[in-house]
Amino acid sequence: MIRRLFGGRKGHSELDPTRSDLVVVVSCFDDAEACSAALERGVASEPALAVDEQVVLRHHLVLPVDSVATAVSIAAQDHYALADVGEPTDGTVSLVLQRVQVLDALHCSQERSRMAGLAQRHDGTVLGWDALQPAAATE
Repeated sequence: MIRRLFGGRKGHSELDPTRSDLVVVVSCFDDAEACSAALERGVASEPALAVDEQVVLRHHLVLPVDSVATAVSIAAQDHYALADVGEPTDGTVSLVLQRVQVLDALHCSQERSRMAGLAQRHDGTVLGWDALQPAAATE
């Protein structure tokens, strides 16, 4: 915690979201589940979430096709990148926005709310989120 407050992790490079060894270490696709509960579940499961290590946090959304570019542009202001876009169906498309960060319950909840607001402003929905880490970090 103190490392995060005072800019710890200096000398460590940011996690590369394109690494081939990334595995899902925690996910939540239930609006009723708190981030803290999901993260506790992630720590207790296999592969286990490595606390205080960077993750690739991914948010799964469904948006109208004509609002995707605007939503992605807005998310980019918070360092999110478009990771995946599905095939359009009935005027909507599923997409994944991702960024690298250290994940704790507070920040997870904030980002979850940020994505819910983004989706709502663009007549879309959030399906859920997941986080990935290198397989070696989870052992």
